[in-house]
Amino acid sequence: MSKAVGIIPARWGSTRFPGKPLYPIDGKPLLKRVLERCLHAKSLDLVVIATDDMRIASAAFDWGAEVALTSSRHLSGTNRVAEVARKTKQFAYVVNIQGDEPLIDPRLIDRLVEKLRSDRKVEIVTAAHPFKDPADAFSPHQVKVVFDLCGNALYFSRAPIRRSGGRGKGQPGHRSSLFRHQGIYGFRRQTLLQFVRWKPSPLERSESLEQLRALENGVKVHVLVTATGSPGIDTPEDAAALEQKLARAKGRMPL
Repeated sequence: MSKAVGIIPARWGSTRFPGKPLYPIDGKPLLKRVLERCLHAKSLDLVVIATDDMRIASAAFDWGAEVALTSSRHLSGTNRVAEVARKTKQFAYVVNIQGDEPLIDPRLIDRLVEKLRSDRKVEIVTAAHPFKDPADAFSPHQVKVVFDLCGNALYFSRAPIRRSGGRGKGQPGHRSSLFRHQGIYGFRRQTLLQFVRWKPSPLERSESLEQLRALENGVKVHVLVTATGSPGIDTPEDAAALEQKLARAKGRMPL
């Protein structure tokens, strides 16, 4: 069994940006942009939007998307994804795709699935890239990751963390840069179901980063390094900036 499912958790009640999934960016809802990117991934046998909100579900049905209605009690997107994965036993691999990254690269999704398929020792795989603007590495809203010479995560933090040394620049072992963690995860299905059964760990609570729960329970998290990453949309201002970027790419500016 080597099928892979991509699951996009989506909720309405974002503290900083209520209704974010259906917010129109250049005439298209944010969540629909994410969905369309995921559908271009060659490795996914199915893409599902997981939500507890009928406004999101109704819109996704209109787009022709596969939708799973989930519990409203989930405290994280990972728990929402796990609820769907628990019912889809035919999939060996589960990719948790953030619903607020409209420029997610389908090729990155394919790389995550390929890593899980090719290396049985990898139970969780994620991604990171160098900060384009070094000043962003000091923002608590940007998650940083440091990893070993084999590409396995050593630690995630909201504070700046750095590891110097290793191989030459551009090589897998090079660690002289600060890396931004991109919140996409590929799981072996059983690892995901075990992950959500564990209680939040001390470091997880300290950093407010649930991926630390895996490290504290002895699960290796492999990090794929990419040249660039896709920005997340956390506020209306982020959405406006992306709209301007898309407009410039089309050779026009919005009125």
